[in-house]
Amino acid sequence: MTAGTPRRSRPVRHAAEYLAVRAVQSAVRAAPRGWGAALGGGLGRLFHRWDHRRRNTASANLRAALPERTDDERAAVVASAFASVGRHVIELLRFDAMRVEDMMALVEFEGAEHVERAMARGRGAMLFTGHFGFWELHVMAHAVRFEPIVMVARTLDNPRLEAMIERVRTRVGTRVVSRQGAVRGLLRGLREGRPVGMMVDQHMQDRSAVPVDFLGRPAATTSAVAALALRTGAPVIPVFTLPVEGGRYRVVYEPPVETPDPRRADAIQVLTQRCSDVLASHVRRRPELYLWMHRRWRLADAPTDAASRPG
Repeated sequence: MTAGTPRRSRPVRHAAEYLAVRAVQSAVRAAPRGWGAALGGGLGRLFHRWDHRRRNTASANLRAALPERTDDERAAVVASAFASVGRHVIELLRFDAMRVEDMMALVEFEGAEHVERAMARGRGAMLFTGHFGFWELHVMAHAVRFEPIVMVARTLDNPRLEAMIERVRTRVGTRVVSRQGAVRGLLRGLREGRPVGMMVDQHMQDRSAVPVDFLGRPAATTSAVAALALRTGAPVIPVFTLPVEGGRYRVVYEPPVETPDPRRADAIQVLTQRCSDVLASHVRRRPELYLWMHRRWRLADAPTDAASRPG
């Protein structure tokens, strides 16, 4: 669903989904943390078995992105990706109930100096990530370690679940703006010297989209990250939240992406491609942590070389 599209009214289905999530949340809160991770992985594997449409989408995406892998290797990655999403959801529900101190005891940071340097300049910071790793946990951890983020988020179709996840995001002060009018909200945040965040791997259909090469195929990508950075001078910092041993998480901030000369006619295209390349490098290293089941490559009918790779 794109921003501005009316939600379908499905009150019975929405209520059932909400009650199911609340039941799982209650079970997770009552169970030892290790059990919750096992439950999340199990739920992900069940959806892998039952959801043929998303499983087929993930398989097709992975086959095109990583053709060098064998069929068995790709099948294993798809199954692991579903399990990873299940664990992500369960951890999000658990973190919502945790005290801030307990939550932060499970998180370590790498590259925090990149954020500190950026914020010291007073121009804010343009953070970006993708549907990779445990992206929702970063929002809460960053708010506690530094300050709350102004972030763009897609509105869920189920209004009850949307209200639940908004509570999770905003309990630490995060300001959420919808896709419609997102640039205005992010620009305001940067002018206030705040960190702002966006995903760079959602298919875009509006005039702000630019085609870039992502994992070997053309993908319509938001130009907002590049446009805002070039306009304000805010550094563009990649961030990824990865699971590590012992049920912990590592939030990794990479050095700012090199920004092209704003006077270049193709500056937005160049910077957008560079951001996509950073995400792609992480996905290639740990493909089991990527959300392969979403329809990222809707420009797939175009030839691969249709997406230029400037700069």
